[in-house]
Amino acid sequence: MLWPISADLVVALDERLGFPVDSYLNGSQTWLAPADESVDEPVLEWRLHPVAGFRIPKGCPHSDLWEAVVGALSADADPGALTLGEERRALTSLWEGLECFAPFGDAPEPATLATATSRRLGIPPEGAGLVDHAAVGDAWERARGDVSIMALLREELGTGAGRGPETPLP
Repeated sequence: MLWPISADLVVALDERLGFPVDSYLNGSQTWLAPADESVDEPVLEWRLHPVAGFRIPKGCPHSDLWEAVVGALSADADPGALTLGEERRALTSLWEGLECFAPFGDAPEPATLATATSRRLGIPPEGAGLVDHAAVGDAWERARGDVSIMALLREELGTGAGRGPETPLP
C-alpha cells in the first residue's frame, strides 16, 4: 500500500498510530501495528520513506524530527515552510510517502489490506499490491540513498512485477 506525503497523512499517522517505534538516520519513520486493533490481524510495518538524498535539518536530531514536524503541523504551520531546528523546510523535502506491508510473510490479499489500511488511517492508498522489497532495497543501496524509494515502489506496482517475498526496506 502506498500513500503520497501530505500534512493530512502525517496528522493521521500521529493520531491513529502514535509515535514511531523507530526513527532512522536516513529519515525513515517506522510503526508496527495491525490495520485493525479490534480483531486478530497480522502486525504491519508502516514506513514513511524519506526523499532521495535526504538530509536532516540542521539543529534537529533525527530522533526529534517526527515530533518537530507533528508539533509544527499541529500549530497550523505551513507544510511548505516548517521550522525544524535551524532551518525552514517543506514537508516534501523530508518524506515522499508512506508504505504499509506485512513484514513477516503473512500478508493479506492486496485488496483486503487496502480496505483495512484505509479504515485505519482514514485515507485510501494510492496503490496496492505486492512488491519485491529486495530489489527496491538493492537499488536504494546502489544509489546510496539518492533514489526515490516511492518511485521504485510505484514502478514495481505499475509493471506487475514484485511477486517476491515481503521483506523490510533499508
